[in-house]
Amino acid sequence: MRIETSVEISKSPAAVWPVMVDVERWPEWTASVTNLERLDSDPFGLGSRVRIRQPKLKTMIWRVCEFQEGRAFTWEARTPGVYVTGRHEILPTDRGSVVTLTVNQSGWLAGLLAPFFTALAERYVQVEAQGLKRKCEGSYGL
Repeated sequence: MRIETSVEISKSPAAVWPVMVDVERWPEWTASVTNLERLDSDPFGLGSRVRIRQPKLKTMIWRVCEFQEGRAFTWEARTPGVYVTGRHEILPTDRGSVVTLTVNQSGWLAGLLAPFFTALAERYVQVEAQGLKRKCEGSYGL
């Protein structure tokens, strides 16, 4: 299963990046995350781990497996039979930025769960993209 969405944000990547990587504050601007806890004290980057609780989903620990300062990060989570990656990427545009969010789910159990979770995952990716846009463009007081 692969889900991808992009959103245009009328702010530069330099303005969007700090919001996107301040993961502990995500529950303030996206309803797709109810609780997020950093599991290490180093600055957010390669190897960082977080525990994420989302409505209707199992709480999972995500680990950053790719990190390009100011541009993108990818993290991964594993549970028996399912491997999930989430990528967050910012590219500059003439009017600001475009952020692309991608979720990939694989594993022997992923195919069995897809009919139950694909629509939910698609909705959560959209909610996160729109929440990031509102936060960065000032609708949440930034």
